[in-house]
Amino acid sequence: MKIAITGSTGQLGRLVINRLKAKQLAADTIALARSRGKASDLGVEVREADYARPETLEPALAGVDTLLLISSSEVGRRAPQHANVIAAAKKAGVKRIVYTSMLHADTSPLNLAGEHNQTEAMLKESGVPHTLLRNGWYTENYTASVPAALANSAFYGSAGEGRISSAPRADYAEAAAIVLTSTGHAGKVYELAGDQAYTLADLAAEISRQTGRSIPYVNLPESEYAAALKRAGLPDGLAAAFASWDVGASQGGLFDDGHQLSRLLGRPTTPLSTVVAQALKAVS
Repeated sequence: MKIAITGSTGQLGRLVINRLKAKQLAADTIALARSRGKASDLGVEVREADYARPETLEPALAGVDTLLLISSSEVGRRAPQHANVIAAAKKAGVKRIVYTSMLHADTSPLNLAGEHNQTEAMLKESGVPHTLLRNGWYTENYTASVPAALANSAFYGSAGEGRISSAPRADYAEAAAIVLTSTGHAGKVYELAGDQAYTLADLAAEISRQTGRSIPYVNLPESEYAAALKRAGLPDGLAAAFASWDVGASQGGLFDDGHQLSRLLGRPTTPLSTVVAQALKAVS
């Protein structure tokens, strides 16, 4: 059984391939990448495949049984890019597509949901058996701000009291590898999220506990947080997006208590304290 992974050189893609290699499936794994050179260290077969260049996709999917379609990183251009991959997969005779969507994509207040909904609809229309992995937030999306929190002696955001059920990328990658290599998942929609929900105040308290410093959470209005992110060097569009996603979190967009991720994994999801410790080690 040949398994192909799009976005193989990204952070999630690399982790999924490592999980497949750990299952002794290196010979059956194909890394799809825009640049062969960037994927040369993955230790599996590499094929050129570019979401935006349809002519590269069908040849890259030849002989593939199961495809993990990791959503494109190009927000705003995802839907047409995903359409290219799905069409090529159907033409190439791919038997199953596993897609990384987002948590509660059909009801989420986050503006990221639209393109995921479009992709889910395209998969349904394609007739190709598929599985939706509606991934929750990556804990690293927030712990990436640990260095700034230490420098500013405060953790800034706009999520208010919103509870965040995140898990690290490695947990989602492990779940993807399980779904890719086992049966009974066709037609399933998995709402994947961490077991332990927390607020950004809780995250700031955990950083404080582990550092022995006082790092309070400071909640800002969306416009002020976006302005602060711009001052920190983020491009205007990205700063506005990050601030809006925090507001979405305040509206419950990143919360889930269904524990489907831990059930797939057969273990509890990795706790916040562990990911904070990893982030602090990285900056020490």
